[in-house]
Amino acid sequence: MTDTTLHIDGMHCDGCASSVARALKAVPGVDVADVNLATGTATIRHDATRAPLGSLRTAIEDAGFDVRS
Repeated sequence: MTDTTLHIDGMHCDGCASSVARALKAVPGVDVADVNLATGTATIRHDATRAPLGSLRTAIEDAGFDVRS
C-alpha cells in the first residue's frame, strides 16, 4: 500500500469534503481516503498498481474539484 497526499482546491464545506472522500473511495484499489477540509488535503492509502495517481486525480476532478500539483 502507498500513502499519497493531494492538495485540493474548491472545497468550501463538509459536504465538499464528503464528496471528495466518496469519489476517492469509489476508485478500485483505494483502501482509505481521509479528506481534511481545514488543510485542503486528501490522504489516500491505495494500491498504486490498481489505483495510480492519475485515477485519483481523475476521481477528484470528476467530482468537481481541482488537484494542485
